[in-house]
Amino acid sequence: MALAMAPPALADENLPAPVQALAKQGIEIHERFDAPSGLTGFGASSPQGEEMAAYLTPDGDHVVVGTLMDAEGNDLTEPELDEHVRAPLEAKTWSLLEDSHWIQDGDKDAPRIIYTFTDPNCPYCQQLWDASRPWVEAGKVQMRHIMVGILAADSPAKAATILASDDPSATLRNQKQGEAVTPSAQPQKFEEQVYANNQLFEGLGLYATPTSAYQRETDGGSTRIKRVQGMPADDALVKMMGSEKPQ
Repeated sequence: MALAMAPPALADENLPAPVQALAKQGIEIHERFDAPSGLTGFGASSPQGEEMAAYLTPDGDHVVVGTLMDAEGNDLTEPELDEHVRAPLEAKTWSLLEDSHWIQDGDKDAPRIIYTFTDPNCPYCQQLWDASRPWVEAGKVQMRHIMVGILAADSPAKAATILASDDPSATLRNQKQGEAVTPSAQPQKFEEQVYANNQLFEGLGLYATPTSAYQRETDGGSTRIKRVQGMPADDALVKMMGSEKPQ
């Protein structure tokens, strides 16, 4: 989703001294990998989220940060960054989404799950709700609405009110169908849930609602995350939902 929230770093005590020196400068060292010519590679990222690779020399005394090229000019670093920085980041991100405070919308056994950050005052969230109905009502997609409060002064209170209701799924559905939500003070638990969702939203480097995420299969057979920021266009919506619009 973004490198603002980095995957777990390797413990410094497990790193060779030159790589430890990078870590002390604030570089996150994520995963070790084999590299050509006796080099040992390390997937890494800067505090600003810039991806990089560090290559330890065979003698263990030096480390080079940069792109490794072969005699034909092929970039050997890019696929390693994808596997050893982006992939673990995305796996961690999906786990964070699973553990967030979301409201189920659709069949819990639907074959496709989509997480979407939803603000009660967001008109584009309303558009996504309306556009997703054919897939949700056909049992093909389960939307999981991570309730945030970022757009208006009463957004946090509205989000907390929906989460705290006896049936959050029904309350959210009624709100999307035009029923007003009157914000009111809620138990601290639910206010903290909205705050935690807001922190997750910001920690992932997001800036617009809705932002949605779903899992996709790559050509190589691995599972990765696709992020869709804002209300998707028709073709992007079909890709996100995973099938043509049900009739």
